[in-house]
Amino acid sequence: MRTAYSVETVRAAERELMARLPEGTLMQRAAAGLAAACADVLGRVYGSRIVLLVGSGDNGGDALYAGARLARRGAGVSAVLLAPERAHAGGLAALRRAGGRTVGTDGAEELIGRADLVVDGIVGIGGKGGLRPEAVPLADAAVRARAAVVAVDLPSGVDADTGEVRGAAVRADLTVTFGTHKPGLLIDPAREYAGSVRLVDIGLELPDGPELEALQHADVARLLPVPAAESDKYRRGVVGIAAGSARYPGAAVLAVAGALRGGAGAVRYVGPAGQAVIARYPETLVSDRGPKHAGRVQAWVVGPGAGDDAATVAEVLAADVPVLVDADGLRLAEASAVRGRRAPTLMTPHAGEAAALLGVAREEVEGGRLAAVRELAGRYGATVLLKGSTTLVASSGGGAVRVNPTGTSWLATAGSGDVLSGLAGSLLAAGLSAVDAASAGAYLHGLAGRFAADGAPMGAHDVAEGVAGAWRSVVRGSV
Repeated sequence: MRTAYSVETVRAAERELMARLPEGTLMQRAAAGLAAACADVLGRVYGSRIVLLVGSGDNGGDALYAGARLARRGAGVSAVLLAPERAHAGGLAALRRAGGRTVGTDGAEELIGRADLVVDGIVGIGGKGGLRPEAVPLADAAVRARAAVVAVDLPSGVDADTGEVRGAAVRADLTVTFGTHKPGLLIDPAREYAGSVRLVDIGLELPDGPELEALQHADVARLLPVPAAESDKYRRGVVGIAAGSARYPGAAVLAVAGALRGGAGAVRYVGPAGQAVIARYPETLVSDRGPKHAGRVQAWVVGPGAGDDAATVAEVLAADVPVLVDADGLRLAEASAVRGRRAPTLMTPHAGEAAALLGVAREEVEGGRLAAVRELAGRYGATVLLKGSTTLVASSGGGAVRVNPTGTSWLATAGSGDVLSGLAGSLLAAGLSAVDAASAGAYLHGLAGRFAADGAPMGAHDVAEGVAGAWRSVVRGSV
């Protein structure tokens, strides 16, 4: 499992480690890892032209010491000092001894334009509020240049703890981060600025309780239900799907498609789209008598394509089994009914739906995804899966937020969320907790989207059909 820790926790771990090491050891470890990553990007260090963008403090020191290592290997290294009087003295001396040179900001843009590699050491993990005005032209020049851009610890101008970008920021091709991932490297919009991320181990001892968790293949494989020899369809779990309407029958079909591939033993469908469902998936148990009379289920999915059917949403929320609420169900559900449930509840909004539930603009949710998912989970007393470019899962009880590492932008297609709802609901019925069902469902859904798209447009039905391949990939890849 990949984890990310807050700036405060990282700083405390650094202080504890530095107290036990000779002075400067930690910075040298970071600089060695940074220099190695830069060399890998360049391919050939000797004769290359490298520009360091150096701010004040330790982040600039890391860049200077790494630049010194690269200069000793024959690179031409120039350090642009944004705050010469506050630049790291030891790093400056090392760079100069190795043959590197220092310059001011005048003429720096031309220097960047001729570079093979630009190293962003402007601001460290404590930076807030975007780049300062004097740094913006340098960041813009790096974008225009043909040089690769490597960020030190995280791109300057992004918020390490939240992933927010409140102003201009450096766009990196590679971010070399030290000790542990920071939340901003895993959450959009900041994640878009980080490029690829390379973690350098510098020996930090971190406590339990990270801010973020990102499941990997092996983690998901351990969660997926596997039928035992004595299992029958009822022991494997039955998921109920209350979805669709005369206007949106396809939502019911797609939710059922996802549910059939999610590990439960049977799928019951309740709603007006029964004929469309049974025509596509004859194995579905279809009823037109409402959720109360549909028969035994271990979990419900309600809301996709439901239109204005508030009565069905209320009836499902009254059930004493786990319930996943999506799409129209989020709009129709009474907040008090969600908060009053004793069984687990999983809500799966996209940014627009989350904004409506929170009473804020969509842009506020998209710019502060971590705060939004935590606020929703706490306000509704539910597990919340916030869909988007980085899907997040938060529990009402607090703790680490999970970020989904799979997916593709091609998943932004009509009906894709309905498939996810059915898939995660089926995992709920199979016995997974709400957090695990949401996390594993999002992981498989994202992977299925990648497989289905393969670099080209695809539809939601393609995603559903790709779930089985994603499941096999996860299980086989963890062996």
